[in-house]
Amino acid sequence: MTPLQVSALGKHYGASAVFTQASVTVAAGEFVAIVGDSGVGKSTLLNCMAGLDHWSEGSVTLCGQRLDALGEQDRAVLRRRHVGFVFQAFHVLPHLDVAQNVALPLMLLGQHDGPRVSAMLEAVGLQGLERRLPQQLSGGQLQRVAIARALVHRPDLLLADEPTGNLDPRTATLVMDALTAQTRSQGSALVLVTHSEQAAARADRVLRLTAQGLEPA
Repeated sequence: MTPLQVSALGKHYGASAVFTQASVTVAAGEFVAIVGDSGVGKSTLLNCMAGLDHWSEGSVTLCGQRLDALGEQDRAVLRRRHVGFVFQAFHVLPHLDVAQNVALPLMLLGQHDGPRVSAMLEAVGLQGLERRLPQQLSGGQLQRVAIARALVHRPDLLLADEPTGNLDPRTATLVMDALTAQTRSQGSALVLVTHSEQAAARADRVLRLTAQGLEPA
């Protein structure tokens, strides 16, 4: 099963096109980095890949399911089972502690696996912070909570929007190690939007998004 197929995708706001004819197929275990100028629509494209945003033309097929054939509830269930998403804005829940935030995808799937949560926190350098609330964490620590949460249920597809943007170089390396380990050990596909040359250099393929679509960087 191919985790992600994007075919001739286009996004318009009124008469203005953000991008058109964006196509990419990402295989299991493959790491694809997407780069491009600020404002070209990289985050929008990533949201479309997850079915979180609407597109104007083309199609997105996620783990064999065409998203345009699914309602919002079915898309949400598909994401819950198969997708891990790292948002720029973190989206951690303020009333849950670190361990509870990371365990949330497992709880939504009816799974309870404390050892897996602990191992994931250690992988991103957050061991010992399990009971802290988000307001007690730095921006870099919040980013790592978001990354651990995206990885913990071992998704088929990882979508990451600038996951190292708020991190110092040492922690950025730690986070990239955790992300790439998921693709290598679990066979997850990884699509990473980044401005970091160091992060993009670790990818199997680097694509540049322009108004005309995706092309090799």
